[in-house]
Formats: sequence, C-alpha cells, structure tokens
Amino acid sequence: MNDGLSHVDEAGRARMVDVGDKAVTQRRAVAEARVRISDALAEAIGASAVAKGNVLEVARLAGIAAAKRTDELIPLCHSLGLDAVHVDATVEAGCVHIVAEVRTSARTGVEMEALTAASVAALTVIDMGKAIDKQIVIESVRLLEKTGGRSGTYRAADPPLAASRNAPTPATPTTPATLTPPLRAGVLTISDRCSAGTTTDTSGPALVEMLRDKLAADVCATACVADDAQAIAAQLRRWACDAPRPDLVLTTGGTGLAPRDVTAEATQSIIERPHDALLELARQRCYAHTPRTYLSRGVAGTLERTLIINLPGSKRGCTQMLDALLDVLPHAIETLRGDVTDDGR
Repeated sequence: MNDGLSHVDEAGRARMVDVGDKAVTQRRAVAEARVRISDALAEAIGASAVAKGNVLEVARLAGIAAAKRTDELIPLCHSLGLDAVHVDATVEAGCVHIVAEVRTSARTGVEMEALTAASVAALTVIDMGKAIDKQIVIESVRLLEKTGGRSGTYRAADPPLAASRNAPTPATPTTPATLTPPLRAGVLTISDRCSAGTTTDTSGPALVEMLRDKLAADVCATACVADDAQAIAAQLRRWACDAPRPDLVLTTGGTGLAPRDVTAEATQSIIERPHDALLELARQRCYAHTPRTYLSRGVAGTLERTLIINLPGSKRGCTQMLDALLDVLPHAIETLRGDVTDDGR
C-alpha cells in the first residue's frame, strides 16, 4: 500500500516516506473489523443494558476520534487533514461488524486512518462488553477498498463472508457520465412519520443532493407520502405519465419487513417492465458495508419512459445504494430515452 517506496534509509533506520513529489488527489479508504461476541452480550447491546452505555455509538465515536489521531498512534504515518470519517457498527450473527470509511484530499492515502478507526472501534466494543463476555475477541481487521494515488484502486478479493456464501466479487464502479439533455429525476420519500410532519425527512434531500452533484441531474419532482400502497402507486403513476415526466424516479423508505413496508408491492403494481438486475448489482456492491443490504425488498422497473428504483429508508442506506448504481444509470437512461441502441445484454 506504499506506492513502492521504501520506508528504510541507507543506514537501515525506519523513516517516513517523502510524498512531496506526489500530486494532491482525492483519496478514500474503507476498512472493517469484526468482534466476536456472545449471545448474552448481543442481547444486552440490543436492549441498551450494557453498564457503560450505548456500545455501538461509543465505538463509532471512538473510531472517528482515532482516525483523526492516526499520526500520533502509528509512528511513520503522515499528518493529514481529513475531509470525512464515517464509522458504522452493527450487531450481526455472533459479532459486532464495524466499517470505517475515510476521505481526504492529500498526497498520500488514508488506509491507515481507516484501519485505525476500525481497530479502535473494535477495542472499544471489547472495553464496554468484557464485563458480560469474558471471551470477547477481535476476529479480523482488514482493508476493504482504497481509491486514489499512484497505485490506483484496490478492492479486497472477496467481500465479507463471500467465500462461504459463494457471492461474486462486484466490479468497482467507474466515474459516471453526464447526459445531454440533463437527466430529469424525481425523489419520493415514503414514510408515515415524515408525511405527518412528526419527523424530518433526511433521506429524500440527501438523494436530491447526490443526483445533482454526481449526475448533474435536474430534480424536477419531490414529494413525501405515507406508507400506503395506493398513495405510492398513484404518485409514481402521475409522475411517469404526466409532465414533466422524470427519466428516473427514486423512492426511499418502505422496503423492509415491517407490516407497513409496502413500497415494493406498490411499485410492482404499476411498473410495466421489471429490472431486477439493477438492485441485484446495488446489493452486491453494498455488501461490503453491511450484509443488511439484502434485507431490502426494493424493486426496479420502468413505466412508460421512466425508470423507478426503490431504495432503503435510511439516509446512509439509500445514498450507498444510489452510489453503487451511478456508473450504470446514465447508459440506462440513454437507452430508455432511445438515444442509443442497447448492446443486447
């Protein structure tokens, strides 16, 4: 991960790598850690019954703090100004799964910052859970992905648990193209609480921002409706059949297993041509962040000349899934418009 540069001087002494001749580029790294825990500790975390407090939230904050102080902890790391640090911690079957993502604009990468964040978050889980689980142990810490720099893009050979699940390794997304005329998009938030005004919608605005920033999209329609199949179907049909007729409609919310999660059923009732492969691709690419991506029941398909895609209701979940599709959406819309001839796949 050191771009082929030596870390040892002529006298055999360790040294920092001179990165002065490197260009400042966008750098990103994602690392994960897995902490094996007992059923008793998993239950206590879920019930907020750990004496020291909220294990997952404290671990997340510890990871963020550690990323910012990596140069103080790892002797030969450079001091970097970080643009963003995101740490997620979730309880899965028999473990706490931690994913840390770090971004910067610098002359050197942030792999160690991501690994340090994941490691310290994992140690924090041990510190907070050891009173309940004496056998708690860190099973693994590893780099999942890095981008930027002379060495280019790196992605771990297999996503977590891929070997046992026979999951294919997804391709790394490329920089998305922009469309002429610009892509027209609509964003529909589906939530009882948001539609009633008791909760602020964060997912819809996040998708709007991504569409504008990443795809230079003209977001021509936004709305929020309750978790009601008829209301959802009516709104989607109205947008697809009446002006301004978005090329793409993204929904966020109502894709889980709760009794009122009916977005998939509502969408299936109005689409003319299903496109299951789009969300299959998104789930494969998001698997490295969390296996919970496969709990989303969202569907995709077309109505008239509009592509409709269901995304999860959380801000992080919906933006991760959209990010996973950015490289294929422009060509999909061009084909749907009739601007290009599909290659038959």
